[in-house]
Amino acid sequence: MSSQIDRAALAAAQWKRELPGLDVGAMEVIGRLNETAIVIGRDYLEPVFARHGLQRGEFDVLATLRRSGAPFALTPTDLYQATMLSSGGMTARLDKLEKAGLIARRPNPDDRRGTIVVLTEPGRKVTEAALAEHAANETRMLAVLAPGEQAQLGALLKKLLRSLSRSGEA
Repeated sequence: MSSQIDRAALAAAQWKRELPGLDVGAMEVIGRLNETAIVIGRDYLEPVFARHGLQRGEFDVLATLRRSGAPFALTPTDLYQATMLSSGGMTARLDKLEKAGLIARRPNPDDRRGTIVVLTEPGRKVTEAALAEHAANETRMLAVLAPGEQAQLGALLKKLLRSLSRSGEA
């Protein structure tokens, strides 16, 4: 990142120049978090999933089913809650995955009106192949941080996320 522009620092410096009394410390941190998320998604995650014929959100659904354990089946409600999608967004994603043969919808034995989403064998294979590459990719991304720094960053992000999730303030 040494050759990259630190956009958050640049914006903070400009605000300090234009409005010297404005506290922009938090803006700088949030700016870096936002840019980090964009770079990770665009440059690191999306290419891995694309090599497996998936988009990030599709992988999220498949991985959620796979990590649920055998028989790798969940209700659509369980899936959209686990992936933080709307029910409409989940339906569109499930339609695409079903058309590709990676999932199947089955009647829910506990609810005549409902369905269960099941990971198919081709879905399991593509998920596990993508997951192996994805895990190695994430390890490489964090290799710049020592194990203790990784743990500290994880703990700090967890603390921040918990606070933000509870407060609901925008």
